[in-house]
Amino acid sequence: MAIIKNQAQLSYNNQITNSNLAFGRVLDSLTITKTAVNKHYAVGNSTVYIITLVNNEDTALWGLTLQDNLGEYKYAFKTLYPLTYTKKTLRYYVNGELQATPTVTKTQPLEITGIKIPANSYVTLIYEAVSNKFAPQAQNSKIVNTATLTIPGKQSKTITAKETICVESEPRLTIYKTISPVPVTETGTLTYTFLIQNSGNTVAGKDANIAISDTFNPELDDLKVFFNGSELINNSDYTYVNGLFTTKTDKLNVPKATYIQDKASGAWVTNPGTSTLTIQGRIKHSSYVTAFDCQDAEEKYDNCDNE
Repeated sequence: MAIIKNQAQLSYNNQITNSNLAFGRVLDSLTITKTAVNKHYAVGNSTVYIITLVNNEDTALWGLTLQDNLGEYKYAFKTLYPLTYTKKTLRYYVNGELQATPTVTKTQPLEITGIKIPANSYVTLIYEAVSNKFAPQAQNSKIVNTATLTIPGKQSKTITAKETICVESEPRLTIYKTISPVPVTETGTLTYTFLIQNSGNTVAGKDANIAISDTFNPELDDLKVFFNGSELINNSDYTYVNGLFTTKTDKLNVPKATYIQDKASGAWVTNPGTSTLTIQGRIKHSSYVTAFDCQDAEEKYDNCDNE
């Protein structure tokens, strides 16, 4: 939209005086805007895009084509698309009323044909795209995608609109537990190992309020607890009551992940940050009997079968 700024000059009797500044604007005959409903992304999450086309002319526009490059970028002589159009999500409205869906002729990049905008009217296109393995994940990363509208015929021209979404800055944690040795004697020592992985792009520190809880059955005596090799202290770093083990929320942390872009495929590979919690303890004999009661055992033992 162009802004008009104008000032007149009046001269008389060898004197000159200027008028005030007058402002106006020239309305574009056709405009395009693009908005992402969700301004942040994470791999596998969807983003809804809204594209609005406004026709300010007294004649209708026919046969328009819209292309969305889905964040297209070049890497190692490849063209990569960090967004994937979700099929059958396209909705097409004219002046707010739902219409028959126009044709999607391509999905990488997304191309929509057969768009019509009546005179002095507006069209809204809504569709969903999912962030995929080509979307950068490191902190402060972003995806910029451009929508291009092509007007055919004598007035052939293109207009564009861009939208930027930023990567979510957050930890994403998973936990995996192992037990050793297997098997163990009924009064032997067990070791539980918890591997905590962070595939997110920020450290999971005190603000993450990480806590691990586990009810040991059979119960363990004489606990020794280590986090990343450093010993934790009962009632200071964790609590252990009647077999229930719980860490304090400000004692654990997990480093952020690192990301490497595969040279062959261009896909981003996540190397999670890791931390390890290790718990060792001797099996209580009375607890052992309770834990392996015939009704709760995962396997049938001969002595149970014979009862």
